[in-house]
Amino acid sequence: MLTAPFDDRDGTIWFDGKLIPWRDANLHVLSHGLHYASAVFEGERVYAGNIYKLNEHTERLLNSGKILGFDIPYTVEEINAACEAVCKDNDIVDGYVRPLAWRGSEMMGVSAQQSKIHVAIAAWAWPSYFSPEARMKGIRLKTGPWRRPAPDTAPVMAKAAGLYMICTMSKHAVEKDGWDDALFLDWKGRVAEATGANIFLVFGDGKLHTPVPDCFLDGITRQTVIALAKKRDIDVIVRDIMPDELSNATEVFVTGTAAEITPVGQIDDNHFIVGEISKTLMEDYDKEVGKSPANAATAA
Repeated sequence: MLTAPFDDRDGTIWFDGKLIPWRDANLHVLSHGLHYASAVFEGERVYAGNIYKLNEHTERLLNSGKILGFDIPYTVEEINAACEAVCKDNDIVDGYVRPLAWRGSEMMGVSAQQSKIHVAIAAWAWPSYFSPEARMKGIRLKTGPWRRPAPDTAPVMAKAAGLYMICTMSKHAVEKDGWDDALFLDWKGRVAEATGANIFLVFGDGKLHTPVPDCFLDGITRQTVIALAKKRDIDVIVRDIMPDELSNATEVFVTGTAAEITPVGQIDDNHFIVGEISKTLMEDYDKEVGKSPANAATAA
């Protein structure tokens, strides 16, 4: 079901230092960020009125800007306060926050050092990324047509808008055939991640295996899940994982701010169970983020 268009909603958005009406948060069509992808962003979840790991997300936003060659003109503390103000002003209890920074329209061309850096923050209610039904039985992934680029060919450690172009293309390519999401391989043909989430696998050894994040983001949720697993004395192995190993996995799940922890039931011709490790970590994650029992039951 389609939601209301994101440009035509009630509420407010924080734009360059102040809250303005949602529908007035516009930019010029010749903004550099639109033409040359000189934009960085974050995605944050709100649980029971609290933005989970807000400081870590804001620090990554500023660092992403530096990787792309610009300084965001606000401190971590100022952006944190703005995110909280947006949630309060829009009555967001359980939802999603999207901070965004981009080069403006002062210069049009590849070189744009003098362009103003704009910042906007929006928030909206959003209980779950994948449907409750899909999460209960595990989502279905298909290996996508595009690969994650080598770390010396793109700013892979930034949450940069341009890096998500192949995510949209890959997700669209597999969704038309009925799959939920695409699996990325990297430039060496190794298992990398999904289009917006990191991936974990359980093999017969009962340990948690996850790819080396050398060409994709070491997600904040990924780091949280690794810490939760270690509290449970579950060994976490960070290593290169090849596609032919998927047939030996018993459990697979993906992690991300939007996806949280979502089990995977199938990748290509390989099938997996929603097993005890996945269920345990899902419960632990719900407690960690402070998800209300009603919402936890809906999303599980």
